[in-house]
Amino acid sequence: MALYDYSRALKAGKKQYQASLSKGEHPYLPVLDDILSYTDIVSEVNLGLVDIPLSRVVGTKTQGRTSAFAGNFMPLLAEETEFAAKWAALYDHQTEEGIRDPIVAYEFMNKYYVMEGNKRVSVLKYMGAFSILGTVTRLLPRRSEEKENKLYYEFLDFYQVSFNCDVWFSKEGSYKRLLEAMGLEPDQVWDDDIRSYFKAAYDRFSKVFEKRGGNALGLTCSDAFLLYVEIFDYETVKERTEGQIQKDLDKIWPELILKGKGGHATLVEQPEEAPHPSGLRKLLTSREDPVKMARAASKREDKALGIAFIYEKTPETSSWTYGHELGRLYLAETLGQDAAVSCYTGADTDVEAEAAILSAIDSGCQIIFTTTPRMIQASVKVAVQHPQVKILNCNVNTSYSSVRTYYGRMYEAKFLMGAIAAAMARLDDLGYIADYPIYGSLANVNAFAMGARMIDPRSRIHLKWKSVKDRNGLEELQKEGITYISADDMITPDSPAREFGLFHREPDGSLVSIATPIWDWGKFYEKIVKQICQSGINSPDTRGKIAVNYWWGMSAGVIDIICSKNLPQGTKRLITFLSQSIQSGSFHPFSTICSQDGVCRCREDQKLSPKEIVTMDWLADNVAGSVPKMQELTEEAKELVRLQGIDLEEKDEK
Repeated sequence: MALYDYSRALKAGKKQYQASLSKGEHPYLPVLDDILSYTDIVSEVNLGLVDIPLSRVVGTKTQGRTSAFAGNFMPLLAEETEFAAKWAALYDHQTEEGIRDPIVAYEFMNKYYVMEGNKRVSVLKYMGAFSILGTVTRLLPRRSEEKENKLYYEFLDFYQVSFNCDVWFSKEGSYKRLLEAMGLEPDQVWDDDIRSYFKAAYDRFSKVFEKRGGNALGLTCSDAFLLYVEIFDYETVKERTEGQIQKDLDKIWPELILKGKGGHATLVEQPEEAPHPSGLRKLLTSREDPVKMARAASKREDKALGIAFIYEKTPETSSWTYGHELGRLYLAETLGQDAAVSCYTGADTDVEAEAAILSAIDSGCQIIFTTTPRMIQASVKVAVQHPQVKILNCNVNTSYSSVRTYYGRMYEAKFLMGAIAAAMARLDDLGYIADYPIYGSLANVNAFAMGARMIDPRSRIHLKWKSVKDRNGLEELQKEGITYISADDMITPDSPAREFGLFHREPDGSLVSIATPIWDWGKFYEKIVKQICQSGINSPDTRGKIAVNYWWGMSAGVIDIICSKNLPQGTKRLITFLSQSIQSGSFHPFSTICSQDGVCRCREDQKLSPKEIVTMDWLADNVAGSVPKMQELTEEAKELVRLQGIDLEEKDEK
């Protein structure tokens, strides 16, 4: 029986050997000694007895038996050899009693190379075992800026608290995200309960993921596990059985496919042409199955399209929510009886957001807008379980194929605001109050700085942050004698404050409004709804193929500015000209710009790409100020920054 299995293992080895040759790859096991010949090792650490994941055992320490195995550790020597007999004996031993003798191995860059015990590894890999005991020596390479090296040192930090060698990510920052998802501090050492629960949950997931074919997706099992945990919550995941994990994976598989492809969002910069409002009812009622089924399920008696808005806080207490509420009211008025437009307020936590979305679905809504980036996880969690509902999240630089995102190119309006500020101010110093250090926000700051520089080459933008603890940016700017300031885009209804938009503080302390940028959320939502209806509520499924972000600006009529009637005529004409040029695409705000570190980010004959603008995490060289450190932020700001991608911890280290 054992010799039969050796023959099968040999067949698998020869197949792997031929596959490697056809790809021009080395057909045998890699040899650590060869790798170390061009690697600078700074120290060796004895790890003692380690439960080594067999998936991380990739080669041998020396040249010894390397040609006896294919790259997958399956044998290559003939059945009549002594090698085959010993392999078969080990197979019998594992079947009857189990292999207990630990191997001897070296760990380098979280990969294991066998010094003693190659045949034991081969047998256990053939039998589909998950791990093997080994006495391990770790070889530490010198730190470098190479991605693989940085990932390895992130792993070492994780290993110091977890003593877990199963987890290996392909993207920097993932270990930190995993600890956050588990509710653990970066320096919190795991106790026995945490380690055992995690290992059991991860092992169950790994088995299901591999059986499902996850190894062919182009991402590591740990990458997939992190996405799974972030969507379904770690406390839930650690109690899941293999059967439940299988069902969960079926739901999120498109997201894993997308992540394996790189997970980048497709930025849709212009809305498609949509039918006139008068034709909306005809369009909706002419489509049979998905819409009628959704309405029948919700027991609606009318033919109206159900649309829901999920709000954090309330319109009375949040200027951001107030802007979206104005958009919702505009949409309801525009669509009239063709749509039933509702809202849910106070969805301030993931649990509350998820409950609100589910409530909207239960009421028959087919399109749901979650209006802050904090709701993205709740949105995805519900979307993967209700694929018949269109859920859209107000966000940028986040990629999920089951939830579409939308955001405005506010930097276009901010460029105009900077030009107005420089044209009106008598001094070179201007103030800017930013909210959160997230993607999109830094592009707005830099665009304001570029608009000011175009008018006044000596302009200097003094940047302050609202989200920094125990600081008041407006008071600081006042003490610095800066009177022309760009602040919040919109007022909060229950606040009498008038420090919004671009304003000037007079010597007597009074404020004069000059201009303000506008998020025309009403038109934004109208265009999105029409576009969805035009393609059909149940349009061809793009899940697992692309992540879509509606990233519209002034050319779509969803971003604009309102200027004071007292603005000088010459300045009005200039701003009108610039606005028309931006809308037509003949002028780009980011065509020449350098960052504070002296790097030229875009030369005169070039322009930044949409991706470069969306992911901008640096400040222009005429900005006086910096991106705050994570520990300086309020708790609310920390949560949002973690979601929006700028790695403030990495910036702190630099």
